Amino acid sequence: MNVISAVKAYIVKMTEESEPGMKVLLMDKETTSIVSMVYGQSEIQQKEVFLLERIDSPNYSNSTGLRYLKCLVFLRPTQQNIELLCTELRNPKYGAYYIYFSNIVAKADIKILAENDEQEVVKEVQELYMDYLAVNPHLFSMGIPMCLNAINTTEITWNHAALQRTIQGLVSVLLSVKKSPIIRYQANSKLAKDLGNRVDETMNKESSLFAFDQSGHSLLLILDRRDDPITPLLNQWTYQAMVHELLTINNNRVSLSGTPGVSKELSEVVLSAEQDDFYKDNIVKNYGEIGQNIKELMDKFQAKAKSHQKIESIADMKNFVESYPQFKKLSGNVTKHVTVVGELSTRVNKYHLLEVSEVEQEISSQNDHSGHLSSIKKLIHNDKIRHTDAAKLVMLYALRYQNHSNNEIPGLIDLLEKRGVSDKLIKDIIYLLEYAGSHARQSNLFNVENAVKITKRFFKGLSGVDNVFTQHKPLLHDTLEDLIKGRLRDNLYPIVGNHSSGIRALDIIIFIIGGATYEESLAVHNLNSSYPSFNIVLGGTNIHNSSSFLDEIENAFRNVDMTKRRHTRHIRNVKFDFK
Repeated sequence: MNVISAVKAYIVKMTEESEPGMKVLLMDKETTSIVSMVYGQSEIQQKEVFLLERIDSPNYSNSTGLRYLKCLVFLRPTQQNIELLCTELRNPKYGAYYIYFSNIVAKADIKILAENDEQEVVKEVQELYMDYLAVNPHLFSMGIPMCLNAINTTEITWNHAALQRTIQGLVSVLLSVKKSPIIRYQANSKLAKDLGNRVDETMNKESSLFAFDQSGHSLLLILDRRDDPITPLLNQWTYQAMVHELLTINNNRVSLSGTPGVSKELSEVVLSAEQDDFYKDNIVKNYGEIGQNIKELMDKFQAKAKSHQKIESIADMKNFVESYPQFKKLSGNVTKHVTVVGELSTRVNKYHLLEVSEVEQEISSQNDHSGHLSSIKKLIHNDKIRHTDAAKLVMLYALRYQNHSNNEIPGLIDLLEKRGVSDKLIKDIIYLLEYAGSHARQSNLFNVENAVKITKRFFKGLSGVDNVFTQHKPLLHDTLEDLIKGRLRDNLYPIVGNHSSGIRALDIIIFIIGGATYEESLAVHNLNSSYPSFNIVLGGTNIHNSSSFLDEIENAFRNVDMTKRRHTRHIRNVKFDFK
């Protein structure tokens, strides 16, 4: 299972199956993102695609078409898109239309399109199941930043539109990788149960589409972000995860517009493993390795640049021109990655993130109340530390020690307020406890290690395999190891429908409601390497960094009366003057 390969294969099918000749590719906002995640514009143009258009752009309706061109239409099968496409077909801009929907389309909608195709310009209508964002070969996202609504402080439900979109996206993932899986879900999560049942209903309704010849059994495991609120809060130290946490990756694009001294050309850069070999080779490398590899990339570039300095003959010119595209690409990559890594380095040093991360890792991985409390207070008093990092340390403390008899959550909040931390960040601590405190979690997130495990880690640390910045392992790692070894308990992860729990699935699709993270993607990457007979793919409603994670929680509780929260006794001094 490789979601990038699956999407690429569909795009090749779409661009090459129609008659030869120049084409226009007509998309909507979401399908534009789906395509751009796996292909650059220049790559698409190499497939005889002359022009890219957006059907939902205000300018498109006013544009004049070219009747001698063929139009490839790639849209999500939404009501809005069906209406826009009907308008297009009534007054066609192009000579022939090849229509491809990103998911299952209703027969009634096909009939409506046929009725509006009065000039008979539609040559083909197909379903190509790529209704999701393929991020890495083993990672996909629905691109839904806000999927939850809190009814009150005890009940969190799906946003209806987000649920519908997630069902559609998950169904398209299964169809694109040709799997008809058994579905299991996190038992204490109504969100997970609802999603599992709805996906199962769709699979049964569309049974002919799911009639795959399964050589091995597959599994879809649906989890709830609330079971592990720690992972999205931590600073990261591998390239892709680090860039997302400190700079934010949005559909493979990173904005550097606020970085001092950055040229206009580098105000936004693309980080795509499909289009950038250096990024592909370093995507899961740690901070120290990236710096060394950047130096090697620069040395390679300088050596090539020196070899092109003397052009003394026609042959020299010919050789330079022939190598120029590769030379230009290498030049662009060097500049881009030096700029990105330079900005990461600046922020790590400016915000003292090594110091912050060491304490984060200790809190998330070890049980030492007095030691952790002392470390947090020390960093809160350090004015070099960002307000957001100080607040996140208190969040981690609150999650670990909320039921500790001597917890000092109110005292730490007092220190944050005296320091001048914003009301928004203070309230995020309460929102987080309501969202994913011990009452909401099924798993023992803070499992205290036994002496044998601690000793093993100590000796691993001595040999340089581990270090203080990689102590934390996301809960997903343990869940997947239990699943691989047949230890995942049926009462904690029940099966949807009448299927046997004794079946061993080698193809595993994990989906996290409330968003996945790049640290969890790294865990999946490592498990795929450690257990080569298994094939694991991870997805989520979104790919979170700490900022987007907290934004989602705030959004969920925006209409809840927080004066009636369960944590009043712990956080008595926080006033909520709004609903």
